[in-house]
Amino acid sequence: MITARQSRAARALLGWTQETLADKARISLTALKRLESENDLRVYETTRDQVRRAFEANGVVLLNSDRGEGVMIVHAAAKQD
Repeated sequence: MITARQSRAARALLGWTQETLADKARISLTALKRLESENDLRVYETTRDQVRRAFEANGVVLLNSDRGEGVMIVHAAAKQD
């Protein structure tokens, strides 16, 4: 499950605005603002899933452990001849 902090951090790594992410995830801007809210607003699981998929399609890996959460960008491996 993607958290509000992970979404904001991933957007920052990619240089995306909320509008860009909402467009790429095919969700409304209002739904994204709810997901990224610090007030723990309720969001449909499908909305979280679409945001996660948009990030993953652009090289972002979501990290979750008992010690915390984070994000990382993974670059495609260069072809070796």
